[in-house]
Amino acid sequence: MTPPSGLCQSEKEAYQLIVNFMEPGQLSVTDKLSFLNAVLILSSVVRDQANGNMNNYYSKTLLAKKIETLILEEPIETLDSCVRQQAMLCIVALSQVKPPFHLCQKLDLVNVSITSLFALPLIMPSLDRKESASLYLQTTQALDDMLQALVMEDRSPDMLILQNFVEIILPWLMLSDQVHQQIRALGIISRLLRFVCNFSELLHMVSFSIMGRLIGTFSVFCLNPSQEISSGALEALYYLFTILVLQRSIRPNTETILKDLQKHFRGHWMANMQNLTLFFRKYLTPEERADVIIVAMEAMTGGDLNNALAATKMLKVILKCPVTEVAKVSEILQLIYYHVDRVTDKNVLSTLKKTFQLLVQSQPEEVILTLFKIQDQSQRGAHKSWEILASFPKGYQVLMEYLLQRLISPQTPKDQEAGYATKFSTLIVTRAIYELLLISSQRSEVQTFFASVFVALLFQISFLVTSGSTVTQDELREIEYVDPVSSSVEALKTLLRSSGYMDHMSHIQTLGTWELLVNLETHYDGVALLAKSLVVKKCWHNRPIFSFLIKTLEDPNCVHYFTALVFLTELLHCPDVAGAVDEVSTKILVEWFRHKESTTEHLFLQITEIFTKHKNTMRHFHILQPYLLSCCYSCSCELVMKTFLMLQRIVKDLSWHHASSFLTELAFTLAHFFEEESEQLRLIAFEIYGTILAKVSRMTLVFPLRHQILSLLILLVAHLKDVNTDVVEVCRVCLCNVATILGWSKFKVAFAKNDAFTILSALLQQERHKVLWFLKQSVALFKSRQDPIRQLAVWFTGQIIRDLDWAEIEEMEEEYLAFKYMKKDPDPIIRCLTEQTFYILEAKGTKMPAKTPLFCLCMRGIQRRVY
Repeated sequence: MTPPSGLCQSEKEAYQLIVNFMEPGQLSVTDKLSFLNAVLILSSVVRDQANGNMNNYYSKTLLAKKIETLILEEPIETLDSCVRQQAMLCIVALSQVKPPFHLCQKLDLVNVSITSLFALPLIMPSLDRKESASLYLQTTQALDDMLQALVMEDRSPDMLILQNFVEIILPWLMLSDQVHQQIRALGIISRLLRFVCNFSELLHMVSFSIMGRLIGTFSVFCLNPSQEISSGALEALYYLFTILVLQRSIRPNTETILKDLQKHFRGHWMANMQNLTLFFRKYLTPEERADVIIVAMEAMTGGDLNNALAATKMLKVILKCPVTEVAKVSEILQLIYYHVDRVTDKNVLSTLKKTFQLLVQSQPEEVILTLFKIQDQSQRGAHKSWEILASFPKGYQVLMEYLLQRLISPQTPKDQEAGYATKFSTLIVTRAIYELLLISSQRSEVQTFFASVFVALLFQISFLVTSGSTVTQDELREIEYVDPVSSSVEALKTLLRSSGYMDHMSHIQTLGTWELLVNLETHYDGVALLAKSLVVKKCWHNRPIFSFLIKTLEDPNCVHYFTALVFLTELLHCPDVAGAVDEVSTKILVEWFRHKESTTEHLFLQITEIFTKHKNTMRHFHILQPYLLSCCYSCSCELVMKTFLMLQRIVKDLSWHHASSFLTELAFTLAHFFEEESEQLRLIAFEIYGTILAKVSRMTLVFPLRHQILSLLILLVAHLKDVNTDVVEVCRVCLCNVATILGWSKFKVAFAKNDAFTILSALLQQERHKVLWFLKQSVALFKSRQDPIRQLAVWFTGQIIRDLDWAEIEEMEEEYLAFKYMKKDPDPIIRCLTEQTFYILEAKGTKMPAKTPLFCLCMRGIQRRVY
């Protein structure tokens, strides 16, 4: 083959030598060195040309392949020639000319060179092996030069190429059992990293994905028993930290950080571990942090005791400080899961638990999804993956608390505003709680969480039943599909069983509670029946459940408030729960009833009635009192009737000593309902009033009530003419009680009779000083819808007015004019009685100016209704 033109004689000879030696055949050491020297000469020629290209002279790929072959031919038992060294230097020269090496070519050359050098036996400097040791150092230097040349791309180190080189070298550190090979690997990597530190710009730094693995690996080897290995690892770690500082720190702080880093270089192990902790938290990405942990975990469970102890110490230092975020949770957790049972060393086991705790606290969702994933990989129906939590009680507690929070508040308003989407649905939460409850070794923990888990699951069932349950495709992929309602009910049943409530379960099942609970139309009946069952069977957790429900209702935005109130209503029947009621809890309940929803108002009446049955709750009854009395004035006729029926029941059992304030206020409230058109409501109002009067004695009669009793005296007498005979009887008994309370023994005989006219006549004779007060009460009855009552009121008013003098009539001008207006009453008897009275007054010469009092305007409305 003719040499290309333009070459001098020595260059032509070098070219011809290359051509000759490229032919197949065995070469002596001298021939190999001559060939390599010729490649150096030709590379120099190409490099000196402005647009030189090796392929213009000879194929660069073929030359590299030949050099690779020469390196492979070198014996790995001895180092007795400089062929390796020269071959590596030729690669350096070729890397400096065009065309550039392809990545696969670089990797082949590096792999062959590393293997050829690292496979050599240990070469120790000595007098008899001085030349061999020197040759080894020169060859090592040549390898360093080759790696540094090949890692460059456009005058900057390419981190992706570096990663490939390091991945070729790492097995000699990790898998070799020869100390000298591990030392060589650490040395080569350290010097390559040191070379990279000289450049401010690194290509593909973002894609350099083995940073975490390298930091973890070198940190473990820092504690190797071999001084040379530990020093080499420490040096490599130092250069990794330097690269991180140069690439990821804020520029003004870079120099200061590097100086601090230099202080600890080759210092005490703990000082370097403090640097590791700093870099772990501040400079590493979540993926890199995960890689550090994974490397440590693999070392702890790999069987090498030294590496296990070193990794344990490293992780302990790292995990002393809280870590914000760690990726690859699933991978780490699976490492723990598959190895925790095999670990015998207490320190290693303790560190595994610490790591698991970190994952649970920082990434609970990932932990739970991984446990489901492991469960799916195992035999169908097996729950072994969740048994790992038996080894980590604190992890169990953290997971349960997190699940409860997610179940009660699936997504916070902040998350919704930010558009935060999570694959962790309430269905998965419920399934996870179910799995946790099945762990038999955690029964004591279940007791601790019983109330909160019970309430959370009940709320979940209520939400699913009342709003309808849907399952997304993501949920179907995460876990095996089950009906959300059935899943929640099954979790609730498991909670009761695991807490020892087998008798309660049987009772609940017998009543058909579960069927009611999952039916939309009977759901709240099921909720009430479930609570009632707990009360009847004297559940140990009734009081904690009550406390948790009250805590839930503290939130004014609680979406499950109605379910909570329905359950609480029945739960308050439990004496233990009633004993736990305090002022705070009572006020919380009242706040929810202030919303004045018809459903909650009916619950309020039930709760109020329950309050009157226990000594402790009666202490806080006054808080309910204002709202209870306001229910009497509701726009809902149904609620008003239910309120009065409830009042009728509770007043019977209330003592004047404990409820005098309420009974007094109720007596004033009842006065507004004595003229109700509804006969049933009017009767109940009088019956309640009669019950109150029966509880009053002369000793307990105070001014407001005494005044009120006297203000209703004429009304009670008038209703002896009520069309409802039951009302008549109640009023007769009330009058007898009034006589007793007021000490009117002289009226007892008259009051015992049903003759209203006789009673009123007796009052006029015996209580002459109260006639003006009686007149006002009588005139008020002009608005009554019952003719007999108005007739009696007009008759009595006429009796009083006849005996009034001019001054008294002037004082009672409004009443006088109202009486005059009764001439227009639709009832003829009333008109006749009124006319008779005015005839008598005219005969006496008594006249009043004609006015239309406000009362009369009201009377016109009554007349229109009557007509």
